[in-house]
Amino acid sequence: MTNPIVRSAGILIGRVALGVIFLAHGLQKFQQNGWTGPQTGFDAMGVPAASFSAFAVTWLEILGGIALIVGLLTPIVAVLLTLDMIGALFIAHVDSGIWVSDGGYEFVLALGAGALILAVVGAGRFSVDAALGSKVSWLAADDSRSRDLVGTSH
Repeated sequence: MTNPIVRSAGILIGRVALGVIFLAHGLQKFQQNGWTGPQTGFDAMGVPAASFSAFAVTWLEILGGIALIVGLLTPIVAVLLTLDMIGALFIAHVDSGIWVSDGGYEFVLALGAGALILAVVGAGRFSVDAALGSKVSWLAADDSRSRDLVGTSH
């Protein structure tokens, strides 16, 4: 899409939707029998350092979901969430095939791919990252970075 407003609006909608899903999943883990629920589940799946991993993944999904919703530190958060979904894919879902209805990896693959796209394209104009972009150049909205790369002098 060449129109930067439409592009950033699309990124905003996708970013918020993805953020809501990650936030909901983090809260779901947090609410399952306190900390013992996710720890027990992670241990049963053979997740390394199950107690620490359950804690880290739960808070990554909660805080990372909020960060995606507002577009804060999007490249970093999105990479971490992509790694989270790669772990979920290989540890919990790969042996069940693709279909989520069979416990497969289709959902975590979609979430991981969405997070990876955000890591690459950034948060767009309608984000905290764009507001901070003048001070932290790697957070700048994608369309302003591409203008800088192309140059404006003739």
